[in-house]
Amino acid sequence: MPLYENVFIARQDISGAQVDALADSFVQLIADNGGEVKKREYWGLRNLAYRMRKNRKGHYVLMNLSAPPAAIAELERTMRITEDVLRYLTLRVEALDEGPSAIMQNRGSREDRPRRGPGDRDRERYGEPRDAGERFVQPSRRRRVGGRSGRRHGRGARPGEERRDRLSDLRGGSARQIL
Repeated sequence: MPLYENVFIARQDISGAQVDALADSFVQLIADNGGEVKKREYWGLRNLAYRMRKNRKGHYVLMNLSAPPAAIAELERTMRITEDVLRYLTLRVEALDEGPSAIMQNRGSREDRPRRGPGDRDRERYGEPRDAGERFVQPSRRRRVGGRSGRRHGRGARPGEERRDRLSDLRGGSARQIL
């Protein structure tokens, strides 16, 4: 049978138990149509990249499936109908990963990370200060080359100022006297 990976995002309003019940109904649907779920992972409530149906967060669930194409078509039809599912994606793969997914591997506890103090980002970017007592001073930033704010960077004047300059050149006086 073909192998598939399916990820769906459920609404933020429902609880974790309701997400498990929803995933169980999808597992039962796959089993009824002659397939099986090899692995199921709950990735938790995560931020969405953009708002979907007035939701900023969603419950993510991954399922590795071994099922016929008809079962996958029925699963996707059911996910389209279900109001609690915001988005879903099903991909056909050559082989299924047996271990935890990349999302679950990156889910280390905060205690595993090294503790950062004030100024650690500057040290990572620009190196250590010269002396222990010397304060780090960030190098000056370069001016923008492009963009809309040309007057700030010395590349010209606003359209009205150009007009005043031209008028003063034509009449031989300052722009304030003419206007």
